[in-house]
This record gives sequence, structure tokens and C-alpha cells, in this order.
Amino acid sequence: MTVVSQNARVLESYLAGRWQPGKAEGKLLADPSNGDPVAVIDASGIDLGEALAYGRATGGAALRKMTYHERALMLKSLAQHLMEKKEVFYPESFKTGATRKDSWIDIEGGIGTLFAYSSKARREMPNTRVFVEGPVEPLSRDKTFSAQHVLTALTGIAVHINAFNFPVWGMLEKIAPALIAGMPCLVKPASQTAYLTELVVRHIQASGLVPEGALQLLCGSAGDLMDHLTGQDAVTFTGSAATGQMLRRHPVIVENSIRFTMEADSLNAAVLGPDATPDTPEFDLFVKEVGREITVKAGQKCTAVRRIIVPRGLVGPVQEALALRLKKTVVGDPRDEAVTMGALASGAQKAEVLERIAELTSGAEIVAGGGEADGLDGQASAGAFLQPTLLYCDKPAASEAVHSVEAFGPVATLMPYDDIGAAIDLTHRGKGSLVASVFTNDPNVAEEAVLGMAPFHGRIMIGNRASAKTSTGHGSPLPMLVHGGPGRAGGGEELGGLRSVKHYMQRTAVQGTPHLLGAVTDRWVDGAPGLEDTKHPFRKSLADLKIGDRWKTGSRTVTLEDIEHFATFTGDTFYAHMDADAASRNPFFGGRVAHGYLIVSFAAGLFVDPDEGPVLANYGVDNLRFLTPVNAGDTLQVALTAKEISPRITADYGEVCWDCLVSNQNGDPVAQYDVLTLVAKEWPAGSSAAV
Repeated sequence: MTVVSQNARVLESYLAGRWQPGKAEGKLLADPSNGDPVAVIDASGIDLGEALAYGRATGGAALRKMTYHERALMLKSLAQHLMEKKEVFYPESFKTGATRKDSWIDIEGGIGTLFAYSSKARREMPNTRVFVEGPVEPLSRDKTFSAQHVLTALTGIAVHINAFNFPVWGMLEKIAPALIAGMPCLVKPASQTAYLTELVVRHIQASGLVPEGALQLLCGSAGDLMDHLTGQDAVTFTGSAATGQMLRRHPVIVENSIRFTMEADSLNAAVLGPDATPDTPEFDLFVKEVGREITVKAGQKCTAVRRIIVPRGLVGPVQEALALRLKKTVVGDPRDEAVTMGALASGAQKAEVLERIAELTSGAEIVAGGGEADGLDGQASAGAFLQPTLLYCDKPAASEAVHSVEAFGPVATLMPYDDIGAAIDLTHRGKGSLVASVFTNDPNVAEEAVLGMAPFHGRIMIGNRASAKTSTGHGSPLPMLVHGGPGRAGGGEELGGLRSVKHYMQRTAVQGTPHLLGAVTDRWVDGAPGLEDTKHPFRKSLADLKIGDRWKTGSRTVTLEDIEHFATFTGDTFYAHMDADAASRNPFFGGRVAHGYLIVSFAAGLFVDPDEGPVLANYGVDNLRFLTPVNAGDTLQVALTAKEISPRITADYGEVCWDCLVSNQNGDPVAQYDVLTLVAKEWPAGSSAAV
């Protein structure tokens, strides 16, 4: 890494397989706590068209050769590596103005997102390179023509344009679903804190855990980056609504219908329920949560509470409690352990927040804080420090500013409501937010508030006494939940488990004969011929088992004695099984019928091989449906077909999904379901066979 005067290092971009400095002198980035120089950033003269082409051809090709499980394990290894290196990142994070707790959210929260996506992908996706979505759609009566929706990775590159407030988490939460999908990434962090992102990427590249070209970094201006995009690429943006709208209207984005996800600033709200009076736990939880949201990351969070909406009669107690809590905030250099709120990201950011506070006073008054703050031990001269600020707007329905102006710092506005309907209306006036919270212990309030607010919010948290110890809080995006919001918030959905993975994939409806659909999807499709063998499929290890292997069992006749014994033995004496007169009046049965679970049990008795073998366990059934009633005297037979085989990379076994079709003596389907088993890769264990 090149070092220039005053200990400011020159940031480089990692593009087209090499670290590249810009060609110009660059912009000096300073530590917002003390003004010390940190880094110089510039991307002038770098060929961004080459970088995009390199990512598509090199990174994309390498990722698409891997299965979902292989990509997931890559993320896990990467997360473990970064966790081992985490202490290297904290000193650099302090230079952004973040305290240790703030940095933990960014650094370890980001790494935790990699772990979460790795785990979800291995649990919820197959160990293949194509993702099957939904059931097969039969298109003909004779099952010769069917359709299946599949998802495959786009062949382009995912361009992530990130904000300054979370230089690690912001990168990792976006690359995780893209890499799982099989799409390479080019990350462009906000300049002010890019030095932390660059440091993390250097450690990622040095690890060798990510295929070459799968992760690139642009430090500096985006230049003509957008001009080189294609219809197979995707763009995600986090930042101001104005910049996001400008990018969304870029001619190349519009012309090529490029997938564009925006997560913009939003005026998130916290609502105190009318039942949450000062003598309730919900009141205290509300004050604690709002106070924390104002000060964490010095209020520089896209999910921070900006509007505090409380019953009019509780304005005084809430204002007093919040003012007291904010007064205890210790502002200063984040390296000092006594400090609870660090600096804003830059002097320019501090100036902008002060301007926004001035705009807010057109419809509200400052009741706590409101100006610049001295850091601990009088560190005011060079630091971008602000006081935690609380404003009060007595007539929020008549004020435009409190619902449209966001001070992206430790600032929030308190406002009253007269009934829960008015509170809901106030949340709507933000024109779309990432998150809102409702603090109540009243089910009626929770129902009315959540259903009324939901169309305008991407996430709603209900806070109450029962979840106080386990709640992740108002401002915490989670990997398994959608992070995004409608309207002003951008209209995008980041995170959300497999929802976000699918964003980087193309959904295609594939039509054809069942056996050809099976060849495409690597699973057996109903209507395709089975591979019948004299060897019981439960005697086959994964090394021997093939998709479509089928076993047709012998038969068993159900007797009235069987039905009555099952009823007595299990305690299930439902009238349709035991009362002939009542059962005859049932419009579905017309007489006594066998229990559905008796049918499933008898089916297992027909197809299970009893001896020790490669089938290690049955861990459940999916999609169980009872199709035709079974009466005493009916004869059952089972066709068991290996539907899907998914070996685990890190274990000596894998999952096998079997299609189980139970029919009666007339060939009518009685029940159909998927049997899920764990099967050894080799049997006997340690044999030379391989999957």
C-alpha cells in the first residue's frame, strides 16, 4: 500500500485482477474526531469497462461452476477468516467516528451476515447449480407435457454502490446473496469511509477464498461505470433519495431494463401505544429504544428513529425522560472507552445535519441539544461532534418539514397524536419508510397499528415486555428479513434470505416432457419413466442411487379390524373411522374410512427395508395429501421413486427425497407425499465407491 505524507495512505481499487491507484492527486480523507489525515482517494484514469468485462468473464464463470452449497461454504470460510482478522479492522473503524459498539455492528454484524447466508443457503437450497421454484405444472392430461419454473444466475455483474455509514456491513450484506446466486460483484463504497472497506477487501483477496474476479473494489468516483452496464447486470444503491433517483433514470439503466434496487433515506417512526403509560414496561422500553436509536452511530443509520409519535397526554413524560437520557450521552473520540457517541463521518456531514436541523425548526422547536458538541476533554476544535438533539412539533399534521426533512445524525422529532388512527396517518406522511416500531401490550392496538402502517413500511417491530430481553430492536436489519421499504425509502428489498438471492437470478418457465424437464432440473418429474431395479433402493448408497430409481412394493389389504385397532391404539376415534351411521352422512366418505396416518404407516411398512443399510434416518415428509378415501377391503400398493439427491459436502451422507405414491386396487391414487431420508455416501462405510 502506497503511503503519502502525514501518514495518509493512498487507496487503490482492486479491478481486473490487480490493485490500481488513480491517476490524479486525489482527495484527502480526514478522521472526523480529530482532523488527522487518514487516506487519499482517487479513481481517475481507471478503465471501468475492462473491470466489468473481467468480472463477468472471469468471476462469473468461476462462480457458476460451483453449486449453491459450494458457494455457501465459501462464504462460511470467508466469514471465519474475517472473524479471525476482526481486531485489525477496529482501529480503522475508529477513524470513521464510530465507537467500539458502533463498529461491532458494522464489522461483526457484517461478518455475521455472511454466516447467516451460508447457513440458509445450505438448508434451503439444493447442492446443485439450478434452483427449482414451486411445483411442476402439468400441462396435459396424460403427463407428457409439463412445465417447471427454474432460477439461474444472471451472467452479468452486480454493482453495489454503498453509503458511508456502514463501510463493512454495507458491503458484506450485499455481496452475500449475490455470491450465493452465482453473480460476481463490483463494490463502490462511499468515499468518506472507503479506507475501511478497502482494508477488508485486501484481507479478502489475500485469503484466496474467493474466485478471482468474483469481488472487485472501486475506490473513488464511479466515472463512466454506468455506461458499460448490460441487461444481464444488476445495480444496488444505498444513499440519498436524490442520488438514487438520478441513477435510476440513467439512460443505460432504462434502456436495458437493468435490475436496480434502491435503499434510500427514510423518516422512520416509533409509535408509543395509548396503553403504554409511564407505569408500564412498554413506556420504559420505548424511551430506551428511541434514545439508543438517536445516538447509535451518531444517528447515521438508515433505520434510525426520526419521528417519535406519542399520545398527546404523554408528551410531557416522554420528552422529560428522553431529554434526561440524551443528557447522559458522552460525546467524543470513539477510541476513549468512556465515550458513548462518536463523531459524525465528516465536518461536511456535521454542517449538513446542522442545516437540516435549521430546516426542521420551521415546524418544530428544539427541546434538547441542537448544536455542536465539545468532545470529551474539550475536543471541539477539529471534531465533527454534535449534541444529541430532540425537537418537538405540536401540530405534526400541519408541518411538512418534520415528514420530509431528514437530519442524518443524532436528531429526532417528538410529536403528539390524538387517536391511533391519527398516529397511523402520521407514519404515512413519511411517504414510505424502511422500518417503524409500535410499543404496546394491547393486541387490539397492535393489530390496528400494524395493518394500518404496513403498506408504507418494509418492516414493523412490535415492542413489549414479553420480548424485551430477546428483541433485536427497531434499527437492526436481519439477514432473514426484508430490508427495504416503499416510496421514499426506495422501493427495494435487500436481505430477506432467499428473496434477496433470487434478485440476482433469472426466473424461467421451462416446458417439455417430464423426463427432459428432469434432466434440466436434476430431479425426477412425475410422468417420467422410473428406473426399476430388482435391488431395493434402500440398499443403495448415494454412490449407487440414481434419480428416477423406483421400487414397486407388494400389496396390503386394509381390514375393519385394522381401522379399529389403529383407533384404539392411537386414541384417534374420530366418527368417520368408528361410527358407521355418522360416517355414512359425511359428504366425503359415505361410510367408515381408514385413518390417513394408518395409510401412511401401512405404506411405510410396504416400502421400508428393515435391515441396517445406507439409509440412516427418516427426517420427515413434505407435501402430504390424502387423495381418495380408503375403506375396509381396499388394497394398497406403493411406488417409491428417488426424486432428488443432494449430497452434503461436509458430511459422509446426503439427503434423498423420495416420491411416495400410494394407490388402491383400482390404480387410483390414495395418498402422495415426499419422504425425506439421510443416506450414506458409501456403504459399507469406507468402501471405494464415490459420489
